[in-house]
Amino acid sequence: MTTSRGRIDKRQAILRGAFAVFARQGYAQACVQEIADEAGVAKPTVYNHLTDKATLFRHAVQDAAQAALQQRLAALEPLVEPGDNLRDALEGVGHELLRLYCDEHSCALRRLLYSEIICFPDILDVVTESGPHRLTQALADRLARLILVGRLRAGDPDLAAEQLLALLVGPLEARSRMGTRLLGDDELWVVTRGAVDTFLQAYAPSDRQSII
Repeated sequence: MTTSRGRIDKRQAILRGAFAVFARQGYAQACVQEIADEAGVAKPTVYNHLTDKATLFRHAVQDAAQAALQQRLAALEPLVEPGDNLRDALEGVGHELLRLYCDEHSCALRRLLYSEIICFPDILDVVTESGPHRLTQALADRLARLILVGRLRAGDPDLAAEQLLALLVGPLEARSRMGTRLLGDDELWVVTRGAVDTFLQAYAPSDRQSII
């Protein structure tokens, strides 16, 4: 059991070290020895866990995407019991999603995707399945519950989730210059409130009392 746990921990250290090196250097410039040094393991250990540099890259990107996804899924939890003021709950969730989207880990992941997509077209599917697709599904589930109890206007929760995320994330690529410019908290709140306001104009119930 201890041996198995140690192997898992070592693999995680390698994947995180690999992501850090790939994010700094890009795929072509990164070397396995530097990844081993970053992970605190011997170079042969890297090859024992992941057979070659390309495999290491794919798994490192997948691991980074899954870690980001888990944080974003946790950010949705306040919508399970949003309280009396749905607007405040949506804004709180939206702001946390934007904060996570703009952190260094997420920006590095997007930069890697942009720079290496031609050589590794399959990583787009990996990142999409471990990120936007799963997040949209989880958000749709929470919005569906709000629709059922009359807190939101009846409609397609999958479409509603897709539109809310687009309203939140859409403005950020230009504002952050594709993840190269740090956005302040005030700016994130401006984007959040604008997104939620537009979303509620479309999805608030006709009496609007259930969102206040």
